[in-house]
Amino acid sequence: MFVDRIKIHAKAGDGGNGCVSFRREKFVPKGGPDGGDGGKGGDIILETDVHTDNLVDFFYRPLLRAKSGQHGMGKDMYGKAGADAVFKVPVGTVAYGYSPRIINAFGNDNATLGDSPESFPSNHEMLVDLTEPGQRFVLCRGGAGGKGNTHFKSSRNRVPRQFTEGEPGEEDDFLLELRMIADVGLVGYPNAGKSTLLGKLSAARPKVAPYPFTTLNPIVGVVEFDDYRRLTVADIPGVIEGAHRNVGLGHDFLRHIVRCKLLVFLLDTAGSEGRDPVNDLQTLRRELDLYDPLLSRRPWVIVANKMDLPGAGEHLKVLEQRFPDRKIVPISAQQNDGMEALKGSLQELVFRKRTEVGNR
Repeated sequence: MFVDRIKIHAKAGDGGNGCVSFRREKFVPKGGPDGGDGGKGGDIILETDVHTDNLVDFFYRPLLRAKSGQHGMGKDMYGKAGADAVFKVPVGTVAYGYSPRIINAFGNDNATLGDSPESFPSNHEMLVDLTEPGQRFVLCRGGAGGKGNTHFKSSRNRVPRQFTEGEPGEEDDFLLELRMIADVGLVGYPNAGKSTLLGKLSAARPKVAPYPFTTLNPIVGVVEFDDYRRLTVADIPGVIEGAHRNVGLGHDFLRHIVRCKLLVFLLDTAGSEGRDPVNDLQTLRRELDLYDPLLSRRPWVIVANKMDLPGAGEHLKVLEQRFPDRKIVPISAQQNDGMEALKGSLQELVFRKRTEVGNR
């Protein structure tokens, strides 16, 4: 099972209560107050883990709990703090607040709840975007421990019986959403050959079958080069017209393209599905732009697939005339033709981008 979007409920630990106690020992019949403080409640913490690739654990355990702090004790003994509860999430996880209380803390006093978990990310600001390995975020803070009666003694009150209760831990609903992080995103219509291409470029083994929407979940493969450098390629499930309006599973697919540094538009150049490659490319570009205008500024190349089929040559000439300034790499993923040229192009574009970012 692959889960990349899940609603959860988190409850941090409550703080322990303070203690009312007095020192009573032999020869000290009227000792002063010695009630200890309660322990702090445990926090709910999200931590990114490179060995976790989706949010399926939260599907089986959507209620997150942390331990409460122990109550204070006599002899000035403090209660033990509740242990923090650390939950592993994939790199690229975004956490959204669900209640107005969480959002108001970020300055949005007019926030309103959406009708469903699918609606509120657009209405609410995100709490955190976890993009680095080992990154931590405190989702809910544990309550502070209460004060024991030793804090209330004074010259006028030698026998205080006051204490404070521990504070309740924070509790709320949240949405966790995974957005894949990859250097290259393969974008194309269903059955364009994305899974076949990923299998040829990397050691990933996605499902390949002669029918649309074989791939229902994004798959990331690693492409290695002779100089020991590597890059990651994400096979994004097929995008169709209207995906920006969430037609089909549009948003479930498109969210994973947002983080890709380079977009590869893979086209069925032979038109074997009865479509025109130029129209396919224009539709794909339009869907990405309508979903997120920033995607249209992302570097992109055209990969003309299925060049071994009849009619591909004529369509390739049309593509070259229509996009004279755009790099076009002709390949046949099925026949393993053009793979080295494609790897060389990806290597040049991705590592050049990394160098530009590193020099800033």
